[in-house]
Amino acid sequence: MFQKVLIANRGEIAIRVARTLREMGIGSVAVYSEIDRQAPHVREADEAFLIGPAVPAESYLNIPKIIATAQEAGAEAIHPGYGFLAENAEMARACGHAGITWIGPPPEAIEAMGSKTRAREIMKEAGVPIVPGATQPAADLAAARQQAEEAGYPVACKAAGGGGGKGFRVARTPDDLEEAFEGAAREGEKFFGDDRVYVERYLEDPRHVEVQVLADSHGNVIHLGERDCSIQRRHQKVIEEAPGPHVDAEMRARIGKIATDAAAAVGYRGAGTIEGMQVGDEYFFLEMNTRVQVEHCVTEMVTGVDIVREQVLVAAGERLSIAQDEVEMRGWSLECRINAENAAKKFAPAPGPIGASYREPAGPGVRVDSGVEGGSEVTPMYDPMVAKLIVWDVDREKATRRMLRALGEYDSGGLTTLIPFHQAILATDQWRRGETCRDLMEDADWLRSTAPETAAAPAESEGKELVERDYKVEVAGKLFDVKVIGEAVAGNPGPAAAGRKPPKRERKGGGGPSASSTALPSPLQGTVLKVAVAEGQEVAEGDLVCVIEAMKMENEITAHRGGKVTAVSVAEGAAVGSGDVIAVIE
Repeated sequence: MFQKVLIANRGEIAIRVARTLREMGIGSVAVYSEIDRQAPHVREADEAFLIGPAVPAESYLNIPKIIATAQEAGAEAIHPGYGFLAENAEMARACGHAGITWIGPPPEAIEAMGSKTRAREIMKEAGVPIVPGATQPAADLAAARQQAEEAGYPVACKAAGGGGGKGFRVARTPDDLEEAFEGAAREGEKFFGDDRVYVERYLEDPRHVEVQVLADSHGNVIHLGERDCSIQRRHQKVIEEAPGPHVDAEMRARIGKIATDAAAAVGYRGAGTIEGMQVGDEYFFLEMNTRVQVEHCVTEMVTGVDIVREQVLVAAGERLSIAQDEVEMRGWSLECRINAENAAKKFAPAPGPIGASYREPAGPGVRVDSGVEGGSEVTPMYDPMVAKLIVWDVDREKATRRMLRALGEYDSGGLTTLIPFHQAILATDQWRRGETCRDLMEDADWLRSTAPETAAAPAESEGKELVERDYKVEVAGKLFDVKVIGEAVAGNPGPAAAGRKPPKRERKGGGGPSASSTALPSPLQGTVLKVAVAEGQEVAEGDLVCVIEAMKMENEITAHRGGKVTAVSVAEGAAVGSGDVIAVIE
């Protein structure tokens, strides 16, 4: 077994992996960017190393730096978590060349399933049902139109190397195809370095049901049942549950076999997820995620299997600790993603500081996987998810009640999050009936009703009498714990809160520019990806003005009123701050 493992990630998943390593008696090594020096995942590990600036390409995506850091730390293996390099075959191969064990599937399996078109082709050959559509990328827009005609509208334009809802655009009519095709290609290039796009039929209101698989190098391939992840925004999950509310024993066995057959077809090893679409009694293969999923927690809660532990065991050459006939799903588990977003503003990213009042819920059947604490700051540089709130109870109704209780206990420390949205949607008849809730997710008026109430800003921690403080000191790129004992400094609020202003609470109503104002301000901080208007152009209310990327999401900014564009104050590729004027419409 390994003596030391480097965790090539940040936030809650880095902490999650470190905890299992500690339970297994394995040393953990954290990596961090300059902006993450004070992040909780840095303290959770036994050692921590600086790997570069905040920009992911220069830190968490820097393969040579991560490999060199693992060698310097004496780590025998690397666990990539999810996101960043988790599904990067180049990273897996780099580990092999450096003599470091990759805690994940073989690079060949990552490549086979990482290309959505190749995965569809493999599954079709293996007899696994796939959503009707192409199995090869479209060479250009003309080829995409042909693929769309063959699949039948509405269609989904999907990045061949995509995943996690990135590079996914819907075209309901031929007139929509060009914009969808170009948008999917742009996101594919930005997030995965692959601008290839293919077209498949877009299934209206299907259930998103996925199956957790585990495979070792001794020929054992099992599944741990299904998860239902149908409640999504922008084709990205926000609530997950296990088991699926519309999956019976017969379907569970059927889709479980589809999943294990799919994993066996590519020589899979480790933990992975077969994602699919459930339409009534039909089930179609969608894609495979060759990593641990964000929502793996609900499966752990109902099966009692530590999926990260199984990953480590398999990577060390051991057999799975559980056989298929020993897998049993007990009770019901729900997960709510606590994202720094405002659902009332079309799920706009809402980065910012977290106040000292931050408190996570607890009690029977409650689990919180988080990467923040009071005094942390959620930066626009990374994903908006700051924590996952998971509960378990004996059935779906009781699990829902427990989740509502836990959400009510959660104090986000002044950070705008999806907590009010979760509370609202879990109280609806649609949720109680086990529906996909797409009608609510697409209802702007309903979403605006989830805006958080106005609340007083949390008080700053005084901390004036402290005479003993712990600090992190960075020496030659490695972090050390240092305790300083001395006279308290007047007015010093302590290291966690030093220099921070009390965070502002979001006001009810969702804000936004008034139709009587000619200026259109940016609702968020980010980078301008596209400018869709020019000076002198006539626009109608709701027309696209620009696209801003923030916290790994593309946000379409639309005209707040009709009229003539008399000024455009942003340019493609430029940074924009929250409140900056994007355009003037008179």
